[in-house]
Amino acid sequence: MSEIREKPRGRAAQRLETRQRVFDAAVAEFRRTGMADADIGAIVKAAGVARGTFYFHFPTKEHVLLEVEDQEEVRIARALTRFLSTPHSLPAALAETIRLVAALEQRLGTLLFKDLLAVHFSPTRPLTEEWREHSVIILVAGIIERAHADGEAQIEVDPFHSAVFFLLGLYGLLSTTTAAEHLRRQVLDSYLTTVLRSLEPR
Repeated sequence: MSEIREKPRGRAAQRLETRQRVFDAAVAEFRRTGMADADIGAIVKAAGVARGTFYFHFPTKEHVLLEVEDQEEVRIARALTRFLSTPHSLPAALAETIRLVAALEQRLGTLLFKDLLAVHFSPTRPLTEEWREHSVIILVAGIIERAHADGEAQIEVDPFHSAVFFLLGLYGLLSTTTAAEHLRRQVLDSYLTTVLRSLEPR
């Protein structure tokens, strides 16, 4: 029997509600100005809390971005899981992965999207972060591994590392083409072609 979790009550529920208000206000400010220029004063005013409340929940503005990243990863992983539950080819699965990640800009706005991409390559990310805990990486590794088992791909390195290389390359391309939609489409199409060629059985 699965364990039923009770909803937080009292102070715990109030703390979660306050944290959500601060988070939502911070995301709105990041959308408007970008993280670097975001005004903590404007954030706490919009959330209706004291300045110290922001830092209680988010020690730095980067911590807000990391939470946005976590939420978006869950969203992408769910959508990709639904796609993978139906028959698909390797090219279709990787193309869908690219589409889902690229769609972040429309959902988040250009400024927040750029900040989110930057956090992927930030030297200030926690050193203890474990890539193997990232659900999208795990899903892409599974795509590549299944394609190899089906004779659709040849793997030169560990499927997990192939997935990491694929996603890092994707984020790198997106971060350099945020202002050129027509160029981005061409670059991403070429990127997919290159990746598929590197995986072709020999």
